[in-house]
Amino acid sequence: MAEVLLFHHAQGLTPGIHVFAEHLRDAGHVVHTPDLFDGHIFESIEAGMAYVEETGFDTLRERGVSIAQDLPAELVYAGFSFGVLPAQQLAQTRPGARGALLFHACLPISGEWSFGPWPDGVPVQIHAMDADPIFMGDGDIDAAREILEQTSDAALFLYPGDGHYFADSSLPSYDPEASAVLTRRVLDFLRHINGAGDGPP
Repeated sequence: MAEVLLFHHAQGLTPGIHVFAEHLRDAGHVVHTPDLFDGHIFESIEAGMAYVEETGFDTLRERGVSIAQDLPAELVYAGFSFGVLPAQQLAQTRPGARGALLFHACLPISGEWSFGPWPDGVPVQIHAMDADPIFMGDGDIDAAREILEQTSDAALFLYPGDGHYFADSSLPSYDPEASAVLTRRVLDFLRHINGAGDGPP
């Protein structure tokens, strides 16, 4: 059993995030799904990002980081797109991290705005679509490849398509086939970090 802290994307804590969390719970894992937006759910990425900008990127990121302080240190940190900000910060900086799951986004691990190098002993999976204009066009793919170069316990999975939130079953961008493969890989990853796997995640 793994314990996962899962952060939602810029459209809020949608029903699709709850569905994804339930898939993990059904496999025996504990999943926390905090709401960083105080109940707000948005119809589009643009509307959600406007709320993020109004509230403040750092304010919301720090809100996510502070939630972890009331939970055990031995967590897997997961984030959907905007939620990657607190998830990746915690995975890189909070002692005890057991792993990271980064969906639809990835932050650089070098440069002025990074959280530093990827920590030893923290496995990571990164998932995105190979024609997603946000992931492929905004530098996330380069950040992901940098992580792959620095750690042997990392995997990047690119799925055919251009949807950004393709794993959220409550949104029009949902891709059932790609989402099913992503979920299977995530469950394999969680089994691996618990010592039940036979190979790399």
